[in-house]
Amino acid sequence: MAVLHAAAVTVLAKIAVYQPADVATIRVVTLALLVGAAALWSAVDAWLRVDDRGRAWFIGALVAGVVSGVLSVIGRAIFVDQSGISELWPAVTGGAAFTALLVMIPAGLGLLVGSRLQQPKNRGMANDDLPDHRPSGSPAG
Repeated sequence: MAVLHAAAVTVLAKIAVYQPADVATIRVVTLALLVGAAALWSAVDAWLRVDDRGRAWFIGALVAGVVSGVLSVIGRAIFVDQSGISELWPAVTGGAAFTALLVMIPAGLGLLVGSRLQQPKNRGMANDDLPDHRPSGSPAG
């Protein structure tokens, strides 16, 4: 999630520099995609009944906030406007908090929805539990 958020911030910064009129619409679409990615990924984790998924998403959101802040400063420095080290502190504090919430809230909703979805019927069945497909006249040996 951190790489996805950092890439989104870098692309939005590049668009803001070269096409400032298109920023508002693209920002809304990008935000919706980021929210959708976190919600869908966490819903799949909940549907698959991944162990300790709530804590994993909480810690992941906190780590994604800080890491995406650092990566977005690096990405902007390389691809957009040669941002300096002075941009790092705001990105790691305020930007990290926003990113963490942008991961945590949709992930919580995804975990809630995914845990309510039913598992496939044949998931986790042992070979002994599978139906017998032998013809009725064949010997059982």
